[in-house]
Amino acid sequence: VEGWIEKLYVKTAGDPVAAGQPLYELYSPQLVNAQEELVLAVSRNNARLVDASEERLRALQIDDAVISALKRDKRVRQRVVFYAPQSGVIDNLNIREGFYVKPGTTLMSLGTLDHVWVEAEIFARQAALVVPGAPVSISLDYLPGERWQGKVDYVYPTLDPTTRTVRVRLRFSNRDNLLKPNMFAQVSIFTEAEQATTVIPREALIRTGSQNRVVMALGEGRFKSVEVQTGRIGDKLVEVRSGLSEGDQVVVSAQFLLDSESSKRAGFTRMNHANDVADTAEPQDMSIPSAWADGVINSLDEVARLMNISRGAIAKWQRPPATMDFAVEESLNLSGFNPGDKIRFRFEIRDQSFIVTEVQSLDGEHDHD
Repeated sequence: VEGWIEKLYVKTAGDPVAAGQPLYELYSPQLVNAQEELVLAVSRNNARLVDASEERLRALQIDDAVISALKRDKRVRQRVVFYAPQSGVIDNLNIREGFYVKPGTTLMSLGTLDHVWVEAEIFARQAALVVPGAPVSISLDYLPGERWQGKVDYVYPTLDPTTRTVRVRLRFSNRDNLLKPNMFAQVSIFTEAEQATTVIPREALIRTGSQNRVVMALGEGRFKSVEVQTGRIGDKLVEVRSGLSEGDQVVVSAQFLLDSESSKRAGFTRMNHANDVADTAEPQDMSIPSAWADGVINSLDEVARLMNISRGAIAKWQRPPATMDFAVEESLNLSGFNPGDKIRFRFEIRDQSFIVTEVQSLDGEHDHD
């Protein structure tokens, strides 16, 4: 109908309302005429005309309580009160008192928050894994320790050309109305693999620019680096499509230490720190990996106890030449050594660090341990 908003009971968007609560009063000549038709029908005791007049008022969204009062007291209301059909929250409040409205005008929206939608974005490569009905959970920084369980309600059919992501609509039961519109949430979507796959812990994977590989534990202190073809990568697990078999043991700690001296182009194929080829006649604690090497000091920091050395190849480990930083044993005297000196040195691998324990000058001037 056409008319004027005489009184507005709700003032701002976001106000909560209960079912049956008054929202606004409307003056409309069309509503006045419709009420007069009902009063006339009741006065004439014309049941057929009464039924038709009631249906017309209901079609104009007049509340049944107003119709009953009109039939009872036969008094036409110049201003008709409209009530909330359900509990919820006011949104899109487009009117104020005195506004003129007509058919097609959206006065306001009334949304319920018993269930809410969460819109998430996933990468295009993940879209095939997400299907409607899949279980999901969310957590919010606003409410630490709380989690909500829901499901995927809809996967949008188009891809965002800018972000290259797919929108996913998730549905959650909003207990205690703690989830508010426009909050940000961390989303976890749980999917099922179509077939069994081989997986390894993510920390076991060594990723380089040219290949992915892992360090296999062969037993008895022997290790082997193997190239693997990976599939999907999650927060904790990596899918391995080739290169490993079920039951293979892989190194998940210190694998970068074992592999740190190999270049990206020349990976190693075998390493055994208990090799029977001795580099020195002195007895060594074989529980601690160690080796002798020749090299040149590039830089020396006596305070920080650090040396940068360009060393030669290590035959027993099949390691190529490399330039790297070494820590220096606290008891080792570095006085007299300078950048540019050629040295022969022994180092040990402890707690993922390379530590120089002995140094000999190849110029014949120093011999420290």
